[in-house]
Parts: sequence; structure tokens; C-alpha cells
Amino acid sequence: MEMASFPSLLRTLAIIILCYYLFKFFMRIFAPILMQKAVNKMQEKMQEQYKQQQEKQSRASQASAPTPKPKKEVGEYIDYEEVK
Repeated sequence: MEMASFPSLLRTLAIIILCYYLFKFFMRIFAPILMQKAVNKMQEKMQEQYKQQQEKQSRASQASAPTPKPKKEVGEYIDYEEVK
């Protein structure tokens, strides 16, 4: 069984550190772009939902407009005065 040599260990650590810093560098460049796209997509979805909700409410208010019912006159109103 072979043992790992010290230079190969250093090489492996250097590769890991290099990959970490490259990842950080690319995320600083691309993360704002990706976040902006995600925010724009969510904003479009919210606007679409709002428009659909407004259309549903306007349709419902137009369709269910209450028709005025004729009031039934039951009798005449009598104003009673209090007797002391």
C-alpha cells in the first residue's frame, strides 16, 4: 500500500483552495444576474395573478349585480306618542 506523499497532499489542498476561490469569484459575477432574473420572473407571476384576480372580481361584480326587488307595503306607519 502506498502512502500519500507530502507534495501530493499540498497539491490536493491547493486545488481545493483554488476551486473554492474560483467558485466565490464566479458567484460574485453571476449571482446578481441570476437573482435579478428570479426576481423578474416572480414579479411577472405576481402581476399575472393580480390581473387574473381583478378580471374575476370584475366579472363577478358584473354578473351578480343585485336586481332591486320591489318593496312590499304592508300597511301605513303610525307614530305613537308616549302618554304620561
